[in-house]
Amino acid sequence: MADSLVSARGLRKQFGTFTAVDGIDFDVRPGEAFGFLGPNGAGKSSTMKMIGAVSPISGGTLSVLGMDPEEHGPAIRSRLGVVPQEDNLDQELTVEENLMIYGRYFDLPRKVISRRIDELLDFAQLTTRRKDRVEPLSGGMKRRLTIARGLINEPDLMLLDEPTTGLDPQARHVLWDRLYALKQEGVTLIITTHYMDEAEQLCDRLVIMDEGRIVAEGSPQSLIDRHSTREVLELRFPAGSTPPEEARFDGVAKRTEILRNRVVLYTEDAERTGAAVSELGIVPESTLIRRSTLEDVFLTLTGRSLID
Repeated sequence: MADSLVSARGLRKQFGTFTAVDGIDFDVRPGEAFGFLGPNGAGKSSTMKMIGAVSPISGGTLSVLGMDPEEHGPAIRSRLGVVPQEDNLDQELTVEENLMIYGRYFDLPRKVISRRIDELLDFAQLTTRRKDRVEPLSGGMKRRLTIARGLINEPDLMLLDEPTTGLDPQARHVLWDRLYALKQEGVTLIITTHYMDEAEQLCDRLVIMDEGRIVAEGSPQSLIDRHSTREVLELRFPAGSTPPEEARFDGVAKRTEILRNRVVLYTEDAERTGAAVSELGIVPESTLIRRSTLEDVFLTLTGRSLID
């Protein structure tokens, strides 16, 4: 797409004989929040590193901000804001000093950096911590500072790798508010995350990756509509017991999953499905009715097996 900030066609990344990214196509449009979801080893981080012009592509084509990362890496990096998965702040320096030093990496004048520091501390809700050393700050404060640091050069594109990993729910919601505000200001975001609710909250569009390939693409709601049902009925059975076989549930739901002590029924009407289950004489220990989520889509497409 001509108006895309990032465009990939047949993009590949290989490490020796191992293929981490296996011929993927995607476009990121200006002003949107675009997400990469997938289990460990799906190829998300390798893709982000290629977009960030810090890892060469192995095949296909990639355009970032209208440039080829292989030929114009420094020019691309100068216009990016990067928030790594692990905070790499200077712990012994103050909040203000971290931002000042990072601004100097971009050769920004001190006067410009000082103005940006005032703006970013207000944005990150860290103004009162300006002179504090970083080391004793909470995880949420450090994460907000890392995001503020990534904005020091007023980037055209922000790359956020697992932005809320390790944060408690309150800190995650504060960070979501900050990221949503960025999107409202027109900053383009590319996000990798393991949190499905985060993807639903923040992403306009996303791709789900598995084993280096894109297995689905669309808005969160369109993916739910396409790959799941309106509601989900979960039947829980006592620990140590064996749930009924899948054949017992024939015809009561669109799809049935039999787990260790649980049966998951995907349906358009969970109450009607629950009544049908009762008529079959199946009595679970407890039941849960909920709406279908992006997590259901994720598990449907990538499976429930753990990947180390």
